[in-house]
Order: sequence, then structure tokens, then C-alpha cells
Amino acid sequence: MAHWLLKTEPEEFSWDDQIRRGAKGETWSGVRNFTARRYLKEMKKGEKFFFYHTGEEKRVVGIGEVIREAYPDPTAKAGEPWIAVTTQAVEPLPKPVTLAAIKAEAKLKDMALVKYARLSVQPVTPEEWKLVCKMGGLSR
Repeated sequence: MAHWLLKTEPEEFSWDDQIRRGAKGETWSGVRNFTARRYLKEMKKGEKFFFYHTGEEKRVVGIGEVIREAYPDPTAKAGEPWIAVTTQAVEPLPKPVTLAAIKAEAKLKDMALVKYARLSVQPVTPEEWKLVCKMGGLSR
């Protein structure tokens, strides 16, 4: 199974919002980048992702799960090729992991979050997943 990182502005949709959606989850919509769209298409039900707050926070705050695979984005205009997935919260990180901490860790220098900072949907390697989980106080 693959792992991912999904970025959101906490003022628009936060970790707390994701938790409030419960088991029914939330449509992860509004992605308007072709590379990010390709990653959304690759996501499979049951795969986990890091929930990342952008803006002033810039930190991984939780772990979510894909509960519905790619479907047409309900926020797209007719005929546009955008897609969405449905996500739900799994667990918060006991200690959020900041972008600064990720950049300071030499083993994460090639992480998509470091190299492609503006990309809103990113793959995470198994090694990166384990290390960020450890940095956040989880053993995986």
C-alpha cells in the first residue's frame, strides 16, 4: 500500500474538521493541479496519508485514510477533468511535525514535501512514512 501527504489550509478545512466528519468522511476536492490529480487517481481505499496544515502552521498534524477512491470532483465546472477522493481521520500525531523539522532531517531531504513544496497531493515513501511517524511520536 502506498502512503500520501495531503495539504490543506486549516482555515478552509482543518484536522478538527476532518475529525468532526467521522466515519462518513469528507470529499477531498478542489485540487487543480495535474500532477496532484494523477496522485489522487492512484490512491486506493484503505491507504493512509499525512494530514498537513499549510499556511502559518506548516506541519503534519494527523493521519487519515482514503475511504473512497477517485470520482469526479463535485466542485469542478462541467467538463473539467478534476477528481476527488473521500477521506477520514485515523489518529492525530501526538507531536505535530513541522516543515522545519522535516527539512532539518537529512534522511528526508528527498521527500516531496521538501522538493515540491507547493504540490497539494504527494506520495510518501515507506521510509519517510516511518520516520515522520516516529518524529510525531508514533511507532510504525
